[in-house]
Amino acid sequence: MDARLTELLDLLDLERLEVNLFRGQSRDIGSPQVFGGQVLGQALVAASRTVEGRLVHSLHAYFLRRGDVNAPIVFEVDRSRDGGSFTSRRVVAIQHGQPILTMSASFHGDEPGLDHQASMPEAPLPETLRDLPALHAKLFGREEEAHGGLKFQRPFEFRPVRVPEYFEPKPAPPRKQVWLRAAGRLPDDQPLHRCLLTYVSDFDLLDTAMLPHGVSFPQVQIASIDHAIWFHRDVRVDDWLLYDIDSPSASHACGFVRASLFARDGTLVASVAQEGLIRRR
Repeated sequence: MDARLTELLDLLDLERLEVNLFRGQSRDIGSPQVFGGQVLGQALVAASRTVEGRLVHSLHAYFLRRGDVNAPIVFEVDRSRDGGSFTSRRVVAIQHGQPILTMSASFHGDEPGLDHQASMPEAPLPETLRDLPALHAKLFGREEEAHGGLKFQRPFEFRPVRVPEYFEPKPAPPRKQVWLRAAGRLPDDQPLHRCLLTYVSDFDLLDTAMLPHGVSFPQVQIASIDHAIWFHRDVRVDDWLLYDIDSPSASHACGFVRASLFARDGTLVASVAQEGLIRRR
């Protein structure tokens, strides 16, 4: 298995301190704070370890404070409800005595019912596209010319349909498509795949809301405010997934983004929504 993916799995393997109390570590990805997807994934791991026989079908989280990459994160789980059909959990991620994230997650057993889905949009196949490290090498020439999180060796492969413009972006429609998959094969463990999907869902979102305005990261301050995921069907993150993202609105220094995740065969596996701060410097 790829070393980057092994390291991510280690980050998600939380230490149990008490019945409803867990502790996790962080990895520096080149940003000034803990990557939001990491805290989301770890919070879902903590919640999932208090649930038997049911899978997460939705989660809603708020980012409250920047996370410190040099300090452990404690996750406190509140067993809000164990019902006949659904299980509810609330998780608080804590550093230095203060909450940095809150998450509510709902779990549901396998139950038959109505079934329909939106069709997968057209997109080039991932085999016809270049992966992100190759694109960065072409754009920057040398690794030292890249900045921040662009140097981070991600535990997922990313193949964007449209080549990112980092330096002098021109206004473009607020739409993005990216193929992604884990950098290695994973066991048949559906809770693990959903936690990994939660981690990777925080990539490539807010910058979609910047596309119509022709601005890049040095020109704006961005920060995720909240994040929601609905898991519609079983997913494998070690197979190619199409992340189809659009931003219907940006106003009052906030950008709103929504996205759908499709398996290669066209199955809609999850939907994502996020709002974040986008403030001109």
